[in-house]
Amino acid sequence: MNVRCIPSQFLTTGMATKGTAGTYHTTTVDVAKGAYTTVSHIGRKRSYDDFYGERQNPKAILANVTDKARLPRAPVQAKCFGALKASEIQDLTDHDPSVYSQRHGLALTPTPTSNPLLDLSHPVYGLPSQLAKNLASLGVKSIYPWQSDCLLRSGALSGEKNLIYTAPTGGGKSLVADILMLKKVSSGEKALLVLPYVSLVQEKLRWLRKVVDGITKTAAADSYTQQPPSIWRKQGDEDSIRVVGFFGGSKTKATWADIDIAVCTIEKVMATKWNMSPMSLIPQQANGLVNTAIEDCSIGKLGVVVMDELHMLDDESRGYILELMATKLLSLEHSVQLIGMSATLNNTELLATWLDNAKFYVSRYRPVPVEEHLVFDNTVYSASTSSVFYRTATQLNSQTQCASPVSPEPLRLINASQIKEFSNPVVNSVVSLANETARMGYGALIFCSSRSGCEKDAVLISQVLPRPDEVDADVLDKRIELVNDLRSTSAGLDYTLERTIPVGVAFHHAGLTSEERDLIAAAYDEGAIKVIVATCSLAAGINLPARRVILHGARMGIDFVGPSMLRQMRGRAGRKGKDEIGETYLCCQKGDLEAVAELMEADIPVVESCLFPEKRGIKRYFSCSEMMCFKPPLSPAYVVHRALLEVIATRLATSRDSIDDYTKKTLLYHSIDHGELAAMTRLALDDLLEIDLIKGTDDSVYEATLLGQAIVASALTPEDGLFVHRELSRALRGFVLDGEMHAFYTFTPVHALSSNINWRVFRTEMERLGESNMRVLDFVGLKPMMINKMAHGGTMRETTAQEVETARIYKRFYSALQLRDICNEMPIHAVARKYDLPRGIVQNLAQACHGFAAGMIKFCQRMEWGGLAAILDHYSDRLKAGARLDLLALAEITYIKSRTARIFWENGYKTVGAVAAADLKELLSVLLLAQPKKPLLDSASEEKYIQKLHKKVEIISRSANKLWERQMQEDLDGEE
Repeated sequence: MNVRCIPSQFLTTGMATKGTAGTYHTTTVDVAKGAYTTVSHIGRKRSYDDFYGERQNPKAILANVTDKARLPRAPVQAKCFGALKASEIQDLTDHDPSVYSQRHGLALTPTPTSNPLLDLSHPVYGLPSQLAKNLASLGVKSIYPWQSDCLLRSGALSGEKNLIYTAPTGGGKSLVADILMLKKVSSGEKALLVLPYVSLVQEKLRWLRKVVDGITKTAAADSYTQQPPSIWRKQGDEDSIRVVGFFGGSKTKATWADIDIAVCTIEKVMATKWNMSPMSLIPQQANGLVNTAIEDCSIGKLGVVVMDELHMLDDESRGYILELMATKLLSLEHSVQLIGMSATLNNTELLATWLDNAKFYVSRYRPVPVEEHLVFDNTVYSASTSSVFYRTATQLNSQTQCASPVSPEPLRLINASQIKEFSNPVVNSVVSLANETARMGYGALIFCSSRSGCEKDAVLISQVLPRPDEVDADVLDKRIELVNDLRSTSAGLDYTLERTIPVGVAFHHAGLTSEERDLIAAAYDEGAIKVIVATCSLAAGINLPARRVILHGARMGIDFVGPSMLRQMRGRAGRKGKDEIGETYLCCQKGDLEAVAELMEADIPVVESCLFPEKRGIKRYFSCSEMMCFKPPLSPAYVVHRALLEVIATRLATSRDSIDDYTKKTLLYHSIDHGELAAMTRLALDDLLEIDLIKGTDDSVYEATLLGQAIVASALTPEDGLFVHRELSRALRGFVLDGEMHAFYTFTPVHALSSNINWRVFRTEMERLGESNMRVLDFVGLKPMMINKMAHGGTMRETTAQEVETARIYKRFYSALQLRDICNEMPIHAVARKYDLPRGIVQNLAQACHGFAAGMIKFCQRMEWGGLAAILDHYSDRLKAGARLDLLALAEITYIKSRTARIFWENGYKTVGAVAAADLKELLSVLLLAQPKKPLLDSASEEKYIQKLHKKVEIISRSANKLWERQMQEDLDGEE
């Protein structure tokens, strides 16, 4: 029974809301508390002793909300899928059959006892002593020999040399960059750390904030130390190191004056594959920060830039942004140390030449050895190196094709299954290997080609693992706790996860929200979850090392993964400090053997410049007007145009000579005929002049027009900037203010994240639009007859430039409908169900719109459209809160967003002051009402649940008090 029973002693607030006619209406709290009456504390500020006394004795609250005598509980029954039996695995060799035995014979890494240079407190590194202590407290008690060698021999430690280095996944490459970065920051300079995925940014933020705790800057730059602290930074906090994150969905208002280390994502221009991880569909961050710093002349404070996953220079959708950013830094008058790292670089020397003759270092050290296997037709073969893997796969393929007598020696045999679900040998192998891993107490990470494949594998694996009643009670408690935590998220509890988690299995893909993925990853790290099934596209965006990595095929969608992605997935095997060895198993079917063999033998592709149009599938040069004839997934966004527009708009290069000098510092200059590059540059300048994004003077000096400046400030490509300009120019002539849709449409990214429109849903939503919102539909150029036609199975053509633009507007409006529902407090899971989309995609839409909305406001401000900027700024607050206008103040409080804010409002807490003045017991009673329904729990579990909510209440109260005090201070300052 999924009804939440809340006894009256849970609820201590006796409040009522006043209606318009002066009558008082009972609230949900009044109804729930029955005959119990208490005195309301709203409007009465608590004393210091009242608040902190409660904090020190939380049991006083628990006693009021968990009266076991009044609330008998039956133990919760964990749900799971029906049981099946996994196939047994037989060993066919004479050597030790168990790879799970402790491997004491492995070579150990030297320690500081034998090599003092492995201790970071050694004077040669010149690091603050507190830094070494912090790292030791986080488990980094010494470094590897290769890390010491790289730091000391490269010259990078002194800050004089740029550095590029490569090391295997799990080899400790991030620590080298952290040390170099923190050394610069502790001396007063600023740092920029660029990562490809939001999840990695969030993880790195948590790590760095622990690392810099208690460390102060010893010698800041002149203007930096003289600056008064901003409002954003606390007084007396000027010397502490501030780590700030910039990524899709982040709401920081920090400026360069407030930052010591900025951890950012790379801009992704557009979604070329709509089934990609939402973590990668993010607005510009790192490049925009550099542009802003160059433009306002604060770039001189930047001392070091770290580019992780440097191989992403080759990524067609965002690689050129990384190149543009690095090239601008190389063009500065002062020196900024550039550090690039990756596990998959094949042409380190070329990249080092590009980065001003940087030093390069290559390490192949792995602290945990990895054994590799190929699994075919229920048989396991050794493949410890790529050449052995290739030979094994080709021999197997030859054997299946023409019965060749040459046959590799099998190591293990997985018994064929009589169970229908396991009739496919690949599925049988994946399930059996995962089952063996989990039952031995180790973690397994499985990669699948699709989201649906992840969920199917998770269900099958969950059916062969021990049932909940066979699991240790403490482990089961953690799993039930995870289920309850997932139930409490904005997306609610997924049906499949509810049944796989109790047996220790979960999936991890783009369809989940970031909260769900974080909770699952944390439970895996703690050992509560033993098996995670993830999509291949998340391989580089997660940090979930495992004893065994099992690949369910080697495809991403219908295409084979590339050599770099394959190494990323296999590199997750082996957990330092937890496992003595790692294992990979690539399970493939007969038809893929040849392709898998070639893939395993293939070299990592060299990193090339993405500024070259052919890199993006364009075989000749196109003018800006011709570009518009391409569909968004095929458009090159003609990157040379953007490169030149940015340096001209930021005044980094304005003359022909300085522009030529700038192009010589690109990676493209090292990869193309120099005469051809000069011709491309001239063509791009002519195009920018033709479409009025730049203008030239008599002395051959260029400057950006107002429109060109707006496009750069809002982080748009020239193509997208021209589209936005047309849309906003039309809005200026008649912005619809008596409805919401025009504002939400304006805030929806130009490349809508929902590329596939459910036209029947679109038609239904169109029919529900009011008169004002129908005017918006007509105003942006959409035709109800076309929507009706498409709902009956019509086809929308996208062959001409006009058709492409029209299709983009339909897709954008469809996404705007989803954004409208989110901002009107519809839960994410309900929006996802309504529009038939994964929850993660819906959440990502809301997050991506934060950055895009800020860009649109900047665009209007640069174009000097103050009125439109003010309107959009007003709506951006609703976008951040995900709520209607009346809840904006409450939504600033931590943990009080959208639906929770509405519950607080309905129960009388309509201002920040009211929440700040409330008793903790009152807040707890209201917070309970905001929780999703859940099954009845036993007494111990219920007490844990209330304890968790109590901690949230404390944070809510502290946050409200902070906001309230700030408001009061601002009021006092205003009176003065």
